[in-house]
Amino acid sequence: MSEQGGRSTGHEDAWWGQLYDGATDDTGSAPAPDSLDDRFDSAADTVNEAVGGPADAKPSAGDSSGTPPPAPRPVPGGGTPPGRPPGTQQPGGRTPRLPEGPPPAWPPLGRTTSATGFPPPPLPPVPPGPVPTPTDAPADPRAPRPVQPMEPPPSPRGHVGSRPPTYDAEPTTLPAADPHELDDLVPDTVLDGARYGACTLRAASVRGDSARYRGELRRDALLTARFGSGDRALVLVAVATGVRGTPGAHRAAAEACRWIGKAVGLSHARLAEDIRAGRRGDLKSGLHRLTDRTLGRLRAGAAEQGLEPETYAATLRCLLLPADPECRTRVFFGVGDGGLFRLRDGAWQDIEPKAAEARGGAVLGFGSPPSETPEGDRLTMDLGIPTPPSPYEPAPEPPREPFRFRTSVARRGDTLLLCSPGLADPLRGEDELGAHLAIRWSRPEPPGLAAFLADIQVRVKGYADDRTAAAVWEA
Repeated sequence: MSEQGGRSTGHEDAWWGQLYDGATDDTGSAPAPDSLDDRFDSAADTVNEAVGGPADAKPSAGDSSGTPPPAPRPVPGGGTPPGRPPGTQQPGGRTPRLPEGPPPAWPPLGRTTSATGFPPPPLPPVPPGPVPTPTDAPADPRAPRPVQPMEPPPSPRGHVGSRPPTYDAEPTTLPAADPHELDDLVPDTVLDGARYGACTLRAASVRGDSARYRGELRRDALLTARFGSGDRALVLVAVATGVRGTPGAHRAAAEACRWIGKAVGLSHARLAEDIRAGRRGDLKSGLHRLTDRTLGRLRAGAAEQGLEPETYAATLRCLLLPADPECRTRVFFGVGDGGLFRLRDGAWQDIEPKAAEARGGAVLGFGSPPSETPEGDRLTMDLGIPTPPSPYEPAPEPPREPFRFRTSVARRGDTLLLCSPGLADPLRGEDELGAHLAIRWSRPEPPGLAAFLADIQVRVKGYADDRTAAAVWEA
């Protein structure tokens, strides 16, 4: 048999001619030759015997028991085989054997309906009754117990307060760049973190909404550095803010952080020892000198650039964290405005040190003559005429910001927050912001870097300055 349209091959089609050639005698016992229907019935009998078992296992259609023969199994695609009613004798003297028992399942098991073209058999109906629950099943000590899901932390909010902020929440305009001074650019956001000893540190600095809208550089600077190794290491966090409206404000803030970092790094061994030993007086005097040197370099830089000292200046606020897990003393020092808060037992505490400012005239030193006699007579006559400045004496310097210093002993579960005025002002002015951060930061585990960044960016209408914050979670 050749393919459609092919040429006859002769010997390959000989068997086909012998099968359907009427001149060939049948090999069966019947004298009459078999027709095509007879051969189909014979093949069907063979298949039925293979599926249902041997024919003599049960009474046949002509059995004396009187059981009527079952109806013939329908052929896929049609009814019973055409030609004669079931049970009649065929030409040749043979009576076809009908299949016994229930018809086999169709489609056959293990075949897909896409191959047979028939829909799958229906599933058995589910008996009515209550649906079994895990408590109805027998308790198995080896089976895993269901774990109650923990309540997720409240998601960070976009803003708090009665009204939404004026500016967009995302950056709008990039600062203008000078192709010859690309190192002078400041990124919009800085994020850092670490874990040393018993504390976990998270720090971030973000450009304010106003600066993002106007395309101004971030005036806040952030420095996180570790000096030393092991338990004797000392971690420094420095936050500086340049003067508003001056072109070099970001540069002054960065230099202040860099110079105080260098000064602390050169003296870190002595500072770490003083912190562990609790030498508060030595710490205060030493850190005061380091801070004065840093701000003095800023004033010298302003003179070199021909600027006024008050225009090229910056506030500077720092934290010292010893890496020794047995030492829980935290040291704050600096100059200028900002905030120092502590979250304890779910409530915020403003622990910003109150600086003692000395104002007024000069104080008489030891050995000077008294200004008046014991009887109350003044030794000089005061006519109320101001004394003109002497050309031989330098002009008095503008009053400097007082030095701020505080040491605190942390307890388990405390959170210490050091921040620039951009975050300290809304914390003091909007109670809802403090309540939101207290809920977010009172959980057993400190937030990740991304979550911390989202927390300090919760906006409040009327506060659009740069925000810089460093938070320390005590284990």
